Amino acid sequence: MFIPLIIFTLGISVGSFLNVVIDRLPRGKSAIKGRSYCDSCKKKLKWYDLIPLVSFIILQRRCRYCKSPISWQYPIVELTTGILFVFTLGVNSYHPPGDIASHIADNGNNYLFLLFHLVLISSLIAIFFTDLKYRIIPDQILVVLITSTLIYQLIYQRNLLLNNIFWGLILFAFFAALVVATKGKGMGIGDVKFAFLMGLLLGFPGVVVAFYLAFLTGAVFSLILIFIGAKTMKSTIPFGPFLVISTFISFFYGDQLWQLFKGIVGL
Repeated sequence: MFIPLIIFTLGISVGSFLNVVIDRLPRGKSAIKGRSYCDSCKKKLKWYDLIPLVSFIILQRRCRYCKSPISWQYPIVELTTGILFVFTLGVNSYHPPGDIASHIADNGNNYLFLLFHLVLISSLIAIFFTDLKYRIIPDQILVVLITSTLIYQLIYQRNLLLNNIFWGLILFAFFAALVVATKGKGMGIGDVKFAFLMGLLLGFPGVVVAFYLAFLTGAVFSLILIFIGAKTMKSTIPFGPFLVISTFISFFYGDQLWQLFKGIVGL
């Protein structure tokens, strides 16, 4: 119980930083320079205004100085990061290739292995909310994620590296063709870059699972929005969040889903 609590606390703290990343990078601002401030009154916030989750509750969702509402984004990102950080500790029960607990016990590079999973989760959360809010997937986050993925593959999956790069290029080319064919409607260059990451990270068959899930969930969600009148047939929604969710699911459960699919179609 003690270790999950530490990881959760680390997660919500990282989530607090991710909120800064989400709001600053799309505006061309540094995520590490300058103190946090209220978007309404521009008052610089004290440390006790920035305690993850706790400050939001104590302040009752209001700025201490101007009483403007604080966005629900902040506690949602913090809580999501904390929960998913803890998830990485229990994932071994469901996905042997991601058996973090055994790597911590047996592998000399266990800390690097764990660090990659936390960087992956943090980056995916940042991309999800940034694209959802601003319809932008910042290059800075993609560079961090692609670089860490390459290091991870060189250490743990060196025999798969060339294959995964190949699938990354294939998916990159396919998404680029879609952007050209649709003239950028509903999909942007950020999605194309993220597609390369998907192939690099997942390889085959994980990339096929992620590709299918992304388009399936995107289509279903769009139809629901149209059905309830929130969107029209000509409306567009950011595709990045669906890519993020499908990548996350495929990374941890892609093999199982692929086997399930093969069983259904009789392969």
